[in-house]
Amino acid sequence: MRVFFDTSAFAKRYVEEAGSAQVLHWCDQATTLVLSVIAVPELVSALCRLRREGRLSVAQYAQLRDELLADIADALICDTSPAVVGHAVRALEAHPLRGMDAIHIGAALQSGAQAFVTADGRQAQAARGMGLQVVQI
Repeated sequence: MRVFFDTSAFAKRYVEEAGSAQVLHWCDQATTLVLSVIAVPELVSALCRLRREGRLSVAQYAQLRDELLADIADALICDTSPAVVGHAVRALEAHPLRGMDAIHIGAALQSGAQAFVTADGRQAQAARGMGLQVVQI
């Protein structure tokens, strides 16, 4: 199964919080893990913030970053092609979304994802409206 994770959900793979068990379950279900090209920088940014705030040590940050990079080595990373941008524009015109959330939806649509996993309620509603099968964590 081709499973797309937005950053809000995929972060729960690395930082234990509500929904982490569900994310791990969906990672196990995925035959193809799909991410937007923006997910990795967004996730590294979040990990850096946790490190700056003292919620992660330098060693913990490095370990999580290395796990992330290993996990995505065989993932399908969806670039921001004209088709992805077109889907994102249509999502923005139809739903109250932030630009980056629309890029995730556009990437999921273009990749042919069979499940769209997100922890963002507004994004989940928009993704459903765009025809995606949504798993809201």
